[in-house]
Amino acid sequence: MADIIKLLPDHVANQIAAGEVVQRPASVVKELLENAIDAGASSIKLIVKDAGKTLIQIIDDGKGMSDTDARMSFERHATSKITTADDLFNLNTKGFRGEALASIAAVAHVALKTRPEGAEVGTHIEIEGSKIITQEVCATPKGTSLAVKNLFFNIPARRNFLKSNSVELRHVIDEFQRVALAHPDIAFAMYHNEGELFQLPKGNLKQRIVAIFGGKTNEKLVPVQEETDILTINGFVVKPEFSKKTRGEQFFFVNDRFIKSAYLNHAVTAAFDGLLPDRARASYFLYLKVDPATIDINIHPTKTEIKFDDEHALYAMLRSTIKHSLGQFSIAPVLDFNRDSELDTPYDYKNKGVVTPKIEVDRTFNPFESVPAPKRGAQRPDYEKPDVTGWEKMYEGMESQATAGSTVTFEKEVSTGNMFESGLNTKAAAPITATAGSQDESSTYQLNKKYIVSTIKSGMVIIDQHKAHQRVLYEEFLRNITVKESVSQQLLFPLTLTYSTTELALIEELKEGLENTGFIFGLISGDILEINGIPTSITESQVPVVIDQLLSDLENEVPDSGFSQTDTLAKSMAKSLAVKGGETLDSLSREHLVNSLFACKEPSISPTNKKTFITITGDDLDRKFK
Repeated sequence: MADIIKLLPDHVANQIAAGEVVQRPASVVKELLENAIDAGASSIKLIVKDAGKTLIQIIDDGKGMSDTDARMSFERHATSKITTADDLFNLNTKGFRGEALASIAAVAHVALKTRPEGAEVGTHIEIEGSKIITQEVCATPKGTSLAVKNLFFNIPARRNFLKSNSVELRHVIDEFQRVALAHPDIAFAMYHNEGELFQLPKGNLKQRIVAIFGGKTNEKLVPVQEETDILTINGFVVKPEFSKKTRGEQFFFVNDRFIKSAYLNHAVTAAFDGLLPDRARASYFLYLKVDPATIDINIHPTKTEIKFDDEHALYAMLRSTIKHSLGQFSIAPVLDFNRDSELDTPYDYKNKGVVTPKIEVDRTFNPFESVPAPKRGAQRPDYEKPDVTGWEKMYEGMESQATAGSTVTFEKEVSTGNMFESGLNTKAAAPITATAGSQDESSTYQLNKKYIVSTIKSGMVIIDQHKAHQRVLYEEFLRNITVKESVSQQLLFPLTLTYSTTELALIEELKEGLENTGFIFGLISGDILEINGIPTSITESQVPVVIDQLLSDLENEVPDSGFSQTDTLAKSMAKSLAVKGGETLDSLSREHLVNSLFACKEPSISPTNKKTFITITGDDLDRKFK
C-alpha cells in the first residue's frame, strides 16, 4: 500500500493556522492593538476602511523593532514574550503565542514600517500571502505602523462569508472598545472611511467609560472596590433604573484582559436580585486583579475565556462586593441595627437648644355645653344659636325646573384598555365570518386577560391577544416601509435620547426604514439622537421602548440591506408595541383585533412563527364529555 500521509506545504499550513486566529477583520484589530500595547505605546491610532475589508492600520509610538526583529516577527511561533513552558503560567502580556502576524500575513497584504528609539532609520517590509516582497530601510517616526490590506484576498470563500460592512464595523468597534476600556492610561483614536469615530485622551477609568458611552453615563455609575489576598476588584456597576434589555454594556477584565464568563456574570446578576426591572440585564465595568499563576488564559484561541483555580471564592467575593456597593450608595435597602436615620436631628434644628414645651389646660371646658366656654381670662361672648327652621324651603321649585328641560350632568368613568378609536372599522367587514360563519357583536370574551374567545359556526376560536396583535402590526409596518406612505405626527418639542456610538451606528443603518414607518430624525451626532416626529400609532413615551427593543433584537447580527433588514425592523416594532398579556381589552378592541387578524395575509402565525389562534370544534367538545 502506497504512503498517503504527507507534510503540508508551509503556505497551506499558514492558511489553516490563520483560520483559528483571523476569523474576521475584528480579529486582526484585536491582535494588532494588543501588540501595540505590549510595545509600550502611549498613543495608538486605528484606521479602518470598508469595515476592515480594504484596510486595517495601527500606528503606535511604542518601542519599535530592529530590522532583524521586524523580519522575525512574521515567522510562526516567533515571540519575545515567553522562553520556557513555565512562562505560560506567569503571563503579564497580551500576545505570547507568536502566531498573530504570521497568520495575518498568510491571508492579506501587509506593509510594516518600524523604527526603534535611537535608530536613525527604520525598516519597511511588504508581504503578500506569507511571501516577503520587499525589505528596505526607510524614514519613519519612532514606533510601528502596520497596514493590513485586502484581507482574505487569496481565500475568496472566507471573504464571501464576511457579513455586511455595518456588521463587521460593529465587531471592530467592540474590539476597539474592549482594549480601550482595559487601558485608560493610553490615548486611543479610531477612524473609519476618513471619519473620526473615537478620540479618547488619557485619563482615569471613569473618564474613559464616559468618553466611550456618552456623558449621560456619568450619573449612572456606582463605584465598586474591594481588595483581598486573592482578588482585587475595581470598577463600576450601572444603577438598576438605567439597566437595559441588551447585553452590550457588560465588561469583565482580568489582569487588563477582556474575558467572557457566564459564571461571574451570574454572580453580578445575583447581587442585583430583586432590583432589576423585568427582563432587564445588569450593566457593569469590572476589573479583577489576580495572581497570574492562578489562571489559565490559553484555553481558547481568542483568549477571551479564562480558567480560574478557585471560581467559587471569586463568585462569593464578587457578589458580596457589589451588594455592599449598592447598599453603601443607597441603591439597595440595607438593614443597620446600630442607628436609625429617622431619629437623626433635622439640619435646621441641629444647633438649637432644647426647650421644654408648656402645656395649658382649659379647666372650664365642658363638652356637653351648647355654648362653648371662653378661654381663661376672656369674657364670655354673646352666642346666638342659628335659626334652622324652614330649611325645606331651599329645595322648593327644583322638581319643576327639572321638568322644564334642565338636566343634571354626571361625570362618567373613563373606560380604559381601548386600543382603538371608537367607531374604527377594518377594511374587511368581519373577515372571520367569511371563513368560519356568522357571529354576534358581543360574541368575543377575554379569558385570563390573555386570550380572546370568539364563537364560530363550527365551534369557537381562542386567540392569543399578544401574538395576534404582533401579526397585525407587523404587516402594517411592513406595508408602510415598503410602500413608503406612512403618516407622522410632529412633536411640539424634539425628543432627545442618548445612546452609545455603537448603538447610534445601528440606528444610522436603519434610519431609512425607521423614517418610512413615520419617524422624523433631527440631529444625530456624538451620543445624541434627536427625534422631531413619530408614527401616529405610537406615543412619545413609547419611543424609547421601541428603539431599545430594536437595539436588543439587533444585538447579535445586523441584517444586510434589503428585505431582511426591513423584516427585522417591522418585527421589532411590532413586538414592542403589541398589546401585552395581562391587559384588559373592551369589546370594541376585541372585535377590532379579531377582524384585523383575519384580514392579514398570514393570520395563523405570529412574526416569530408562533400560533396566533387555535380552534375547538363542536366534535372536540363532544369528545370531552364522553
